Amino acid sequence: MKKATTILVILVCALAIGCNRSNQINGSSLKTVNRSVNSIKEKLPLDQRIEFEVSFWTLRDEIRNNKEFLNEIDGKTPDQLIAKGQELFLQRKASGNKDYEQYSNWDQMIAQYTQERIDQNRKKTPDARDNSNPHRVDYKMQSM
Repeated sequence: MKKATTILVILVCALAIGCNRSNQINGSSLKTVNRSVNSIKEKLPLDQRIEFEVSFWTLRDEIRNNKEFLNEIDGKTPDQLIAKGQELFLQRKASGNKDYEQYSNWDQMIAQYTQERIDQNRKKTPDARDNSNPHRVDYKMQSM
């Protein structure tokens, strides 16, 4: 009986370890890809987050067929996806793509996107209705 219990515990642990793909993209469907990408993105440090997003959307732009995209992205870690994004950047820059001519390298492009994200977050201006009628907040609900 002790051997059966020990074997069962070992199998359960092995199964749990084998199924733990929290840092990999689940490419079984577009819905699971979006879920896993959002989950991974939240865990990444801020400096890697933009690289991850840019790489993901660059790859998505490159592979328009859903099935091919899912096969390509399934099981990729953030580092693997970023490496793929850098590879696509170099290919597009070498082919003379006008969108990439302005950047001398990958890091410069990521720095610009990071600055744009910072600027977007700073430019949030309060709604003028907040100042004109501060005691009422139901105006936001009227449009629903």
